[in-house]
Amino acid sequence: MLCGAILLAGWMYAETRTRNTWDRKAAARYLDRREKYWAEWPEAARDQGTFCVSCHTALPYAFSRPALRSALAENQVSEQERLLIDNVEKRVRLWNEINPYYESMPAQSRGTESVLNALILAGRDARNGKFSPDGRAALAHMWEQQLTSGDRKGAWAWILFDNEPWEAADSPYYGACLAAVAAGIAPENYSSDSAIQPNVAALSDYLRREAAAQTPIQRMNLLWASVQLPGLLTSSQQKAIVDEILAKQRADGGWSLSELSGGWEREDGTPQITKSDGYATGFIALVLQQLGYSREDVHVKAALSWLVQNQSLLSGGWSGYSLNKRRHNPFSEVSQFMNDSATAYAVLALTDPGNPLKSVAAPQVPSTK
Repeated sequence: MLCGAILLAGWMYAETRTRNTWDRKAAARYLDRREKYWAEWPEAARDQGTFCVSCHTALPYAFSRPALRSALAENQVSEQERLLIDNVEKRVRLWNEINPYYESMPAQSRGTESVLNALILAGRDARNGKFSPDGRAALAHMWEQQLTSGDRKGAWAWILFDNEPWEAADSPYYGACLAAVAAGIAPENYSSDSAIQPNVAALSDYLRREAAAQTPIQRMNLLWASVQLPGLLTSSQQKAIVDEILAKQRADGGWSLSELSGGWEREDGTPQITKSDGYATGFIALVLQQLGYSREDVHVKAALSWLVQNQSLLSGGWSGYSLNKRRHNPFSEVSQFMNDSATAYAVLALTDPGNPLKSVAAPQVPSTK
């Protein structure tokens, strides 16, 4: 108990020290360690020696780790990144033979996976500047899974476990935003391909039709998608979302995910954590920069400063908080899932704009005046 108290006290002291920069190598070590844990975690294991792709760890890792590779001038892909890509490619190639993530919910599993696979491989191909056969196949699988009727026409069946922010009732909207990002960042002007225009039109119609009913964090996902898929929103529609989000920026420069999630209540009845967190702050700072806001913009500068000040000197990562339950042991592996996402988006917000998620286009900054 004494050792634990000393460790916690040292951690709290370290986190309050003023810093002028952040530790890229420590962030890379954190992300690599956590992706390794996920890939080897028995509960993530799936058919034919593969593992499922998680929205909290594997997906953001696929974009943040390459950004760090560039920032650290590394010459080779990290082992965990290579294993993740190999895993995704294997499942794409065996699409018609391999079991879905959850055999009890095949449609939802296929819908979810098709979007995640397409996004990861479209990002990889965008960094390489050319399409791979697996990247094209993943996007084709994605469009095959798109719903063609019902209230969610244009979206995808999605895995729902009543867990915000990625597996709850509003998460199909999140998934549709990811699909728009995948189509937008794919190389070789893919989003303009005449063959997929009916799909893109249905997707865009769904996203616009359901936007008003979404929580602020979901509208940020829409803003993210609109940067990558030109024509999805008008500049005035983008500005309305920006104004809404900037009004919720906290005095310390960060944002709180719980305050952007529409009053979501935890299943165990414990109160939500309302302080700034790495996921909300990193994601919003990333999207604002994608939209064209400079690092000297007062809102972006404050957010980036918060991120620099709040990197854990103990783990190298950033903190996020579960919207669904209180985690009694913050050092357990499962308790760190939100930290994984927080760290990945913090890295993306802080690194130079060389990642395809940050520099696909150069959109006009909607005025905040």
